[in-house]
Amino acid sequence: MANEELEKEKRELEQKRRMRHSGSRFVGTGEKANDFKGTLTRLLELLKPQLPRIILTVILTVIYTVATTYAPMKLADMVNVITSGVKSRQAGGGGIDFAALRHAAMVVGLLYLLTVLCNLIQQFIMIDVSQHMVYDMRKRIDQKLKKLPIKYFDSHSRGDILSRVANDVENISMTLQMSMSQIISAIITLVSVLIFMFILNWVLTLVSILAIILCFMLTRVIASRAKQYFTTQWASTGTLNGQIEEMYTGHTVVKLFGHQQAAMENFTRENEILFQSSFKAAFISGIIQPAMGVINNLNYVVICVLGGMWIVTGGPFGMTVLLGDLTAIITYSRQLMMPISSLASIASTIQSTVASAERVFELLDEEEAMPDQEPLNHLENPRVISFENVSFSYKPEAKLIEDLNITVRPGEKVAIVGPTGAGKTTLVNLLMRFYEVDGGRIAIDGTDIRSIPREELRSHIGMVLQDVWLFSGSIRDNIAYGYNSLTGKEATEDEIIAAAKMAYVDHFVQTLPQGYDTVINDDATNISQGQKQLMTIARAFLSNPSILILDEATSSVDTRTEVLIQRAMQKLMEGRTSFVIAHRLSTIRDADLILVMNQGSIIEQGTHQQLLDQKGFYYDLYNSQFIGA
Repeated sequence: MANEELEKEKRELEQKRRMRHSGSRFVGTGEKANDFKGTLTRLLELLKPQLPRIILTVILTVIYTVATTYAPMKLADMVNVITSGVKSRQAGGGGIDFAALRHAAMVVGLLYLLTVLCNLIQQFIMIDVSQHMVYDMRKRIDQKLKKLPIKYFDSHSRGDILSRVANDVENISMTLQMSMSQIISAIITLVSVLIFMFILNWVLTLVSILAIILCFMLTRVIASRAKQYFTTQWASTGTLNGQIEEMYTGHTVVKLFGHQQAAMENFTRENEILFQSSFKAAFISGIIQPAMGVINNLNYVVICVLGGMWIVTGGPFGMTVLLGDLTAIITYSRQLMMPISSLASIASTIQSTVASAERVFELLDEEEAMPDQEPLNHLENPRVISFENVSFSYKPEAKLIEDLNITVRPGEKVAIVGPTGAGKTTLVNLLMRFYEVDGGRIAIDGTDIRSIPREELRSHIGMVLQDVWLFSGSIRDNIAYGYNSLTGKEATEDEIIAAAKMAYVDHFVQTLPQGYDTVINDDATNISQGQKQLMTIARAFLSNPSILILDEATSSVDTRTEVLIQRAMQKLMEGRTSFVIAHRLSTIRDADLILVMNQGSIIEQGTHQQLLDQKGFYYDLYNSQFIGA
């Protein structure tokens, strides 16, 4: 697909992306989340289907929080009962009221038991809520990936896409699972504790409120600094994953050309970038807890000093401060700082989550492939294919194909040749609707292919790509992958073996210990390149297409196998419209029509002999391969 054009565009996009991120990893100013509030709002909107569960969680959290904050009140009653009893005995009274003390102790025990039960149920519900939301998000991503045009995958590294789908979604999942219940609990705890503190002593409560304000101001400053580094951290993760994936899949080539050191240097550089952004994000967000601790301790000291003085001398505005009340307020002041510290810690986590969510939403917001034109048409038996005034370019400023006109009749074998970048593969990609034409139209039997559903159009086309792709599975499953999925049926054993025999796969499969059950490993290194090519050809045989496209189909097999494949292809192409794209002109001598392309235009056309007689571009190309050799 005009590989050099795509690779150039991909490198330009990658370079621009690195320029956007690189500065923020080492200096104070960096890339921040483009729309923090908007992204957070969209993330919360995904929780709407889980609203009933969230409401139940809030109710349980309220019960949990009220029970937790009410317990110190009963503890204060216990202290007051004991102190009153001691004073009463010293004055010659009855002493400690053990019945009241026992009642208060039982209430405290029941309250703490209730908090345990509510907390367990709340945690279970929140795990269920977070996992359902992430499940729906992954489902949306999967559906989106199926709708994205090929140009998106050509211009984005696989590692970055995988990082968005896996790492960023997992980061969101962990935050929702761990933080949502903490946020709800912290807010309710904060409000409840303040209410109880006001009931006990509103002056000391104002001291704690001042501490809360300081905490929020400090958290806001620190979190804003950490946000930019979390954004670049996840972007760097995608870049590093892409590089690792590329270097691993191409490790043989890397070693062949002795680029291990260069690959290691590139990895070290990207790893250092990731380290810098991750370290700064973790370090800055890690400052929050110690800072909260300092403010908490100061608040604790001030309350203890003032409370102790007021017990002895009396409180301001004529209020009486009891030891039990002060004990409860001190306990509450500790409880008050716990949700503050929790919210402060979660704030940095949310920055990381929003950065991940923004990357996921960027993927979900990508422009989808052009929808099929209405009204939809259906193919029965495709015959005549015509390119009518077709224009196309990967980039608007660089036209690749202009005003192209071709008519291919039923059963014709059309060969397309030309130098690299001439537009040969692009022509086929337009026919497959991997890309949409910019001008003109491509028609089959007079019907614009844009009005034919993509799946239906492609079900009539068998294609053997120059880049072989096999998945981890048995040889049988890899061949059966070519069966038309629109039929709703699976290929039979006889059909698979018949296709394998036609593509000369059966011969080498029979020499394997496990035959068709032989499992191909992840990168298909346990079979040869020629065998991989043969298996992809077997898929094309199995699909039994009306239109056949061979893109450098025999470029990876030996001469003897190539001859055998050409004979089999003659059978396969009988009665079918066929396109063959090749630089090796030996594979297309028997073509009914040869189209010679250069810079997106057809400059010559005819049979092999006719083109040689013209002594033009094809003649020079042919001589350069055979006579020159």
